[in-house]
Amino acid sequence: WPIPAALQLVPGPRRVSSGWLRPPGASRETPRRSAPRPGTMFPSTGSNGLYKAPLSKSLLLVPSALSVLLTLLFQHYQKFFTYNLQAVKEDFQIWRLVFGRTVCLDLKDTFCSSLLIYNFRIFERRYGSRKFSSFLLGCWMLSALFDLLLVEVVQYAFGITISSLPSGFLGPVFALFVPFFCSIPRMQVTQILGQFPITNKTLVYILGLQLVTSGSYIWIVALSGLISGMCYSSSVLKVHQMLCVPSWLARIFSWTLEPIFSSAEPSNEIRVGMGATVDIQRQQRMELLDRQIMMSQFAQMRRQRQQQGRVINWNRFLPPLRRRHNANYQDNGQSEQEAPPPAEVSEEQVARLMEMGFSRVDALEALRASNNDLNVATNFLLQH
Repeated sequence: WPIPAALQLVPGPRRVSSGWLRPPGASRETPRRSAPRPGTMFPSTGSNGLYKAPLSKSLLLVPSALSVLLTLLFQHYQKFFTYNLQAVKEDFQIWRLVFGRTVCLDLKDTFCSSLLIYNFRIFERRYGSRKFSSFLLGCWMLSALFDLLLVEVVQYAFGITISSLPSGFLGPVFALFVPFFCSIPRMQVTQILGQFPITNKTLVYILGLQLVTSGSYIWIVALSGLISGMCYSSSVLKVHQMLCVPSWLARIFSWTLEPIFSSAEPSNEIRVGMGATVDIQRQQRMELLDRQIMMSQFAQMRRQRQQQGRVINWNRFLPPLRRRHNANYQDNGQSEQEAPPPAEVSEEQVARLMEMGFSRVDALEALRASNNDLNVATNFLLQH
């Protein structure tokens, strides 16, 4: 699936610290288009937790804490956070468009939206906090307009007067389903009864369906969020060029809020979701060992390059992965030392790596060494 224009990578430096001002493409997490780990029901998002996702962490903690406080302790203040459209239109209480669309007054909506934000944190890791916050801000503003329009359309077409809508930061959450549908590949994990496939995106869609069915008129908020996400992601409308977070505001957040909501890099992360059989587990462990060996070789050659000032010969330290033959499909005519012929480097993939800020020489060598695998090449270039 093509990446929406609003979230496409733009040129930026390679080694930049994480945070609100990290340019898209500088994140150490790469667009992962490989199959998910067996047994994994959610899309691959790199490290567990909220590492390199300070904005997602703040959206999880602050609105959820306010929602719990308003529900359990300060119920008499809930009237200030009600998304009352009638008061907006008749009494010009514009402030309700802000307060009524920030905190959920229903704990079920809070729980479902928090889970969705946690799973959508992959976009902040991929494109940077500033671009991610620009997407949320633009969709939040557009969804307010579409809420008013859809309410008027329902009243004109069906004669139903809607005075209020569900409160909360729901519009941008539903808008994130647009890049989720477009840029996250659909990989089958298992099947139910042998006929119904379960993919790595199934549970995320189930959470969205649960959130849509939690209220009577929440489908209006969901529809306006999806429309705003498509409008913001459209390369024709150019909305993402007008509705974005200014650099000075991102700099202020980077100085003030990022130290509060930043998370440490997980040191001893235990990989889960290993295969069900011994053969699959052995296969996965060997592949992991191959990646670790190549990463260590790459780091050593990178240090030598910095010391000697010479260009890396990628083909010397990135040999192809060991060829593993299945017992039922062994090829008796070829030797294990025989390497496949080098694949042609796609100019489109070279252009995509150059858009991330890498030089053409490094992009060509990385693609040749990785057998024209864009994900492997990007992984090495970004992580070192």
